[in-house]
Amino acid sequence: MKKYLGAAIGNCVHIGGIVNFLRLTEEEGNKTEFLGAAVSIERLIDGVLKSKPDIVCVGFRLTPKSVVPLLNKLEKYIEEKQLNNIKWIFGGTKPVAEMAEKYLFFSKIFDGTEDLDDVINYLRRRNLTEVTISCPQNIIERINNKYPYPVLRHHFGLPSLGETYEGIKKIAEAKVLDVISIGPDQNAQENFFTPEKMNHDLDGAGGVPLRKEEDFEELYESSRRGNYPLMRCYSGTAQLFKYAKLLNATLNNAWCAVPLTWYNVLDGRGLRAVPVSIREGQQLMKWHAERDIPVEVNESHHWSLRDAHDAIAVAMAFLAAYNAKKMGVKDYIAQYMFNVPPAMHHSMDLAKMLAKVELIETLEDENFKSYRQVRAGLASLSADLNLAKGQLAASTYLAMSLKPHIIHVVGFSEANHAANPEDVIESCKIVRGVIRSTLHGVADMSKDTLVQNRKNELIEEAMFLLERIKELYPQSKDPWSDPSVLADVIKRGIIDAPHLRGNPNANGSLETRIIDGKCLAYSKRLGKAVSESERLSELLDAESNLFCVG
Repeated sequence: MKKYLGAAIGNCVHIGGIVNFLRLTEEEGNKTEFLGAAVSIERLIDGVLKSKPDIVCVGFRLTPKSVVPLLNKLEKYIEEKQLNNIKWIFGGTKPVAEMAEKYLFFSKIFDGTEDLDDVINYLRRRNLTEVTISCPQNIIERINNKYPYPVLRHHFGLPSLGETYEGIKKIAEAKVLDVISIGPDQNAQENFFTPEKMNHDLDGAGGVPLRKEEDFEELYESSRRGNYPLMRCYSGTAQLFKYAKLLNATLNNAWCAVPLTWYNVLDGRGLRAVPVSIREGQQLMKWHAERDIPVEVNESHHWSLRDAHDAIAVAMAFLAAYNAKKMGVKDYIAQYMFNVPPAMHHSMDLAKMLAKVELIETLEDENFKSYRQVRAGLASLSADLNLAKGQLAASTYLAMSLKPHIIHVVGFSEANHAANPEDVIESCKIVRGVIRSTLHGVADMSKDTLVQNRKNELIEEAMFLLERIKELYPQSKDPWSDPSVLADVIKRGIIDAPHLRGNPNANGSLETRIIDGKCLAYSKRLGKAVSESERLSELLDAESNLFCVG
């Protein structure tokens, strides 16, 4: 523990920066004392002699020329009073900081361009040149190293390998991102090990055209600079275990992301049958769990992206985490995608996410820990880039209510074009600005009565659905993790989405509507939104009648 003394000197009354710095200092377990604004050099020295601090924080945010006589006087007093044993640090605008750099008694100078990472590392007395200390190469260590400041993740992958390599270098050197998630093209995801099956007309479609192991190795090598971001990559949609071994051997894959019921004939990302893909997904979770690699099951938002109602999204969030735990996963990364469907009201969206958090975190014990990862919705950003920047900031502000461990930054350019390095860096800076503004003193939106009421309602509805699945499959030892049961509930429409209509592997009869900002199940027969009890009764009655007729 150190003692910090701070003051804005001369006639400077701008104290916001120094007050925020001292607050961060206290949060890191240090003692602080603030002398106030417009403090004379004589008063500052008196305060130093009286308090005997370890570190003195000097602030000045007026014109550069005005600071020179003040620092000259301060330098003289430091020599006369033999105060060189104390560390002196300075904070001001960039032009003023440039003047302060001429004074050798300052051990550290902040010019306002530093990010929270830099300030935290300074307060924790880390040598920023020691990468293994300040930039851990393990996601859990990186989270613990920064929390409550979230780790940032962003997708990146251009249709050109060379441009992707150079882009990663730029992003790493900007030091604004902790995790670069590589997005391969569909050929790489589906046919990396069977290149003869590739449709080369689609090379570069949706991502970077990775074709050999050395391509992955070069991606990793490109990231070895700046803040040494972690690397990770989409899982494959075929030959999953060979792909997993490839990612870990080449990228030191930060964590595995795998769906529970998707990346198959349901969404056209592969040719696997639903029960087969569920079983393989579970085994992939187990494979990573045995190697102590964190796992993310990116399941729930896939249903919301296809307009499934909120109760299904909450239930599937729980089932994803439940299956991960069942497979032995110790560190679970739960992704909470906001703004899906895009027409949801922010208050109701927050309620949905809080319901997911509460259900998922009931599974926590000494062998299972959940980490909250938030992000803006895929379809929520405008093609107008200026509007999209505002939407990204608004979504991040809302998502900070979850006190996230990771923010999956969605590039503001998403609806317009694939993010280039400059877009990634700018998007991260927008999000970092929101983080800086929301960590302290923001009203807690999660405590809103309407939000809490909707959260509780969703938990009740999701649990009804989950318990009903158990009741309908008494022959299964564990219906919640039984691939045949999970595939069957999709086929029957117990778990369903409007966008699955016409898919022979699903029911697709579900109707939903956005009402009062909520995504609700809707009955055309009744002409109203319905509860899970009403929805399932109508569905199963229709199924029974069809069976009888048949």
